[in-house]
Order: sequence, then C-alpha cells, then structure tokens
Amino acid sequence: MRILHTMIRVGDLERSLAFYTNILGMQELRRKDYPDGKFTLAFVGYGNEAENTVLELTYNWGVDSYDIGTAFGHIAIEVDDVYDACEKMRTAGGKIIREAGQMNAGTTIIAFLEDPDGYQIELIGKKTG
Repeated sequence: MRILHTMIRVGDLERSLAFYTNILGMQELRRKDYPDGKFTLAFVGYGNEAENTVLELTYNWGVDSYDIGTAFGHIAIEVDDVYDACEKMRTAGGKIIREAGQMNAGTTIIAFLEDPDGYQIELIGKKTG
C-alpha cells in the first residue's frame, strides 16, 4: 500500500496551478474536466504518480472559496535549504507566514507559507546524516 494523493479544494484553479508550479516548483501532471459533475481535477507533484505522492486540486465550478476548518493542518515539503527556499518563494510572489528558523522545542529548520486559498505549506530542511 502507499498514499496516492491528497485532495484539496481550490477557488481558482489557474491561480492555484500557478502557485504550485511557479512558486513550489511542482509539475502539472494531468487535468480533466467533468462537465456532468461541474468540476475539474488537476494533479500536481514533483514526479510521476506511479512513484510519487501528489496533490489533487479540485475546482468545483462556480465556487470561489472554502472554509478550511480546524482539523486540517498543513502540507509538508522537504527542501535542501529552508532559508534559500523562502527567499526564492518570496521573490516569486509566495506569502511566507513563518520565517525560516528552528522549530519550537527542536532543532529542525522549518518555515511556513500559504497558498492562494489559505492552505499552509511547511518547508522542512533536509536532514543531513
């Protein structure tokens, strides 16, 4: 068994695709419209779906915002250098909501940014050794 994807609902598919591809560096892997259901699914990730877990961005036609709720936490992405990643993402238009630094009660370097719909993405420094 393996995790295939995580689905999040987005209010503007093109805006979200721009964020995940231009700011986070993912690739759009596939997209399909479902006219009978009035929704579009787009899958993004860092590698093919056969070998990697990806994100499914679900756009329900005509719905431009969602209440994220209190149960959802964040998406985590490993990066080589959190400080450098934050600077690059900020320059590309990303919204950093917690600057790079040590996590609370630990030594791991982390940061958080927010996608256009308010989902939080944690950047975690790659472990060495």
